[in-house]
Amino acid sequence: MSNSSMHLKKDSVTAIAIGGFDGVHLGHQQLIARLGEHGALLVIDKDEANLTPGTKRSQYAKYPCMFYHFLKVKDLSGEEFIALLKKEFPNLRKIVVGYDFCFGAKRAHRANDLPLLFDGEVEIVKEFLFEGISVHSSTIRTQLREGNIALANRLLGREYGIVGTVIAGQGLGKKVLYPTLNLHVKHYLLPKEGVYATRTLVEGRLVDSVSFVGVRTSTDGKFAIETHLLEAPEAESVYHVELFFVAHLRENQTFSDLKLLKKQIEKDIIQAREALHVKG
Repeated sequence: MSNSSMHLKKDSVTAIAIGGFDGVHLGHQQLIARLGEHGALLVIDKDEANLTPGTKRSQYAKYPCMFYHFLKVKDLSGEEFIALLKKEFPNLRKIVVGYDFCFGAKRAHRANDLPLLFDGEVEIVKEFLFEGISVHSSTIRTQLREGNIALANRLLGREYGIVGTVIAGQGLGKKVLYPTLNLHVKHYLLPKEGVYATRTLVEGRLVDSVSFVGVRTSTDGKFAIETHLLEAPEAESVYHVELFFVAHLRENQTFSDLKLLKKQIEKDIIQAREALHVKG
């Protein structure tokens, strides 16, 4: 198990919310809102988080997180699980879970069993619907894979972001097309192939951008994640960026001529500016 970078002081924690919390979406926020001043997240990690991998969850939740790997707790009885929580958080007085929470070996216990095993307060949060949609991480993943960025963002409560390391590209951007930052991204779910209006966090500054995710069928046939900044970055060398997806502009296309590709990118930039509410 490991603590987040927010320096979890377990003795001071009086309330915990339990779950996977991948995405820290609007549904998760319903649990988090009930924690109060001395709260923390107990993250049951199955190595499946790809919306907010690692400690990104504590960043978005704005609460410290303690991570337990699922394999470490899956065989505990309900009583053993509660005993572990009370040992880790000696001043624990409240547990918050979702309506579909299960615990104990072979998922033997449901949320309604918690008050029978825990002598403090238990709050069970009902199913959260947004615009008639039940909000779950799996739903958001599906929307991203289908390119429905606007809906995914509404369910998240923010613009979906990925973190990447800047790597060398083809060199065509500066010479023939438009200069781009080429990104190497690990652990994050990537949205459907295509072109997007985006915002790119560069050296602490959020810059409007247009980005491509997919196989470069018009050039080298390799998969790439590229972002063209609509304003030049202040730093000469950029090593890490965070890319936020705002709107899906078009599908991935193949162009027989680089001049045609450049003309399309010009159109993409105009569309991106409109989607990002940027004049000019």
